[in-house]
Amino acid sequence: MRIYRKTLTASRHCFVADLYQPVSAYSAQTGIFLTHSMEAIMGESMNAGEICNRVVVFATEDMTLKEAADLMRTEHVGSLVVVREADIGRIVIGMLTDRDIAIVAMAREFDPQTLRVGDIMSTDLVTAREEDSINDILSMMRVHGVRRVPVTSENGVLIGIVTLDDMLDILAEEMRGFVQAIKGAQKHERRVRV
Repeated sequence: MRIYRKTLTASRHCFVADLYQPVSAYSAQTGIFLTHSMEAIMGESMNAGEICNRVVVFATEDMTLKEAADLMRTEHVGSLVVVREADIGRIVIGMLTDRDIAIVAMAREFDPQTLRVGDIMSTDLVTAREEDSINDILSMMRVHGVRRVPVTSENGVLIGIVTLDDMLDILAEEMRGFVQAIKGAQKHERRVRV
């Protein structure tokens, strides 16, 4: 099964890319659209372009920390991809997490009205390309100790984001598929033996 996250909102700090995939089911509990494909059923590995969330909440480096925190609260996210607008698109230049704001800005008693995103964002970026496999992304997350990986073009243009939560959703769906296969085999075996 291939999983695509539901399109949420579009604002000046969010963008949505078309997924071009037919939807066969929607889980209201997880907010995930599920689509079936023969490649996924047959075990062909999925890549970052297929699993990334293309609804990305982003910030610019000149935003205040207050604006960034308000954006996180409004959009219900724990991180913002920091971008710089360019002719070719939004170039990823950093990441800002709620933890960055809490530890760097608040614990050191900086003024969130004057401190800018560019002052505290992480610039040691871990990014993936659309063709990177799930295993590649998991390895990146493990090695670098991150839970969110922006997906970019070869020019650094933002395409989407893969989160550890997204990966766990995929793993859970795959495990459900294995369980269904085992149950189906057991039912078949019972019918054959009777």
